[in-house]
Amino acid sequence: MSRRILKNGLLATVAAFAFLPTAGAATASAATPVPAPQGIVQYYNYTTLPAPAGHRLHTRHYTYRTVGRVTTHRVRLNVRSGPSTRYRVVGHRHSNRLVPLSCKTYGGSVRGNHTWYRLPHRNGYVSAHYVRVGHAVPWC
Repeated sequence: MSRRILKNGLLATVAAFAFLPTAGAATASAATPVPAPQGIVQYYNYTTLPAPAGHRLHTRHYTYRTVGRVTTHRVRLNVRSGPSTRYRVVGHRHSNRLVPLSCKTYGGSVRGNHTWYRLPHRNGYVSAHYVRVGHAVPWC
């Protein structure tokens, strides 16, 4: 068994040294640096490269909305005009339904939970106490 471990370790070491540059090549390249040709970027970082001249940059803003599930039991969830129970009810969502969420905010307490989710349409708010989400929701 120790022979197999020694053999595998030796093979891993040889493979690692096969991909490393040699000391002679490192000193030769350090002594005579090769300049990059004009107009060519030496290291490509596509996030910082400027757009070509005369080219219009097409950017689309894709928002990945998080979806939550209403967890009230056979009771409708009230959608309110603001993040508190003091705001008026502007709609409702049925139990066990999926609700698109745009962001979360701090508001009035519902059973000790001060987090409210904002709905993307009509600017309605629902309490986070009654909605379960699978992903993190960004703050408003």
